[in-house]
Amino acid sequence: MPSFVISDKCDGCKALDKTACQHICPNDLMVLNKEINKAYNRAPEMCWECYSCVKICPTQAIEVRGYADFMPMGGVVQPLRGTDSIMWSVRFRNKQIKRFKFPIRTTPEGSAEPDAGWETGSVDLNSPLLRTEPGSLGSSELKKL
Repeated sequence: MPSFVISDKCDGCKALDKTACQHICPNDLMVLNKEINKAYNRAPEMCWECYSCVKICPTQAIEVRGYADFMPMGGVVQPLRGTDSIMWSVRFRNKQIKRFKFPIRTTPEGSAEPDAGWETGSVDLNSPLLRTEPGSLGSSELKKL
């Protein structure tokens, strides 16, 4: 289910030009209604359900209703991001709440190593090898079938 904004909780990030959810949305779906200073999802059918807007919202005004394979029908999940972890709260239809805490990895911007120390393998675009194979597979060569 796509993200939606609970208008009673949304403060439009204090009426700045761009809200936090607008800044983080990878599909550029969140917009600010400047007349009422509330954010909204302008194209719910295009939402990837990535939870980026939900995690970044400072007032927890954005929700995504999860699918049955992720959570029970009618439940709501709300992540709360800390400096070292994300606390996921799941509210069930019977109002019971369960919380799960997961650590997060913080890597300083620009410090991620794209190849993770592996050789980059073949530059041939027609090769069946992935970028870091065969080294990342723990093998000196790829076995032929």
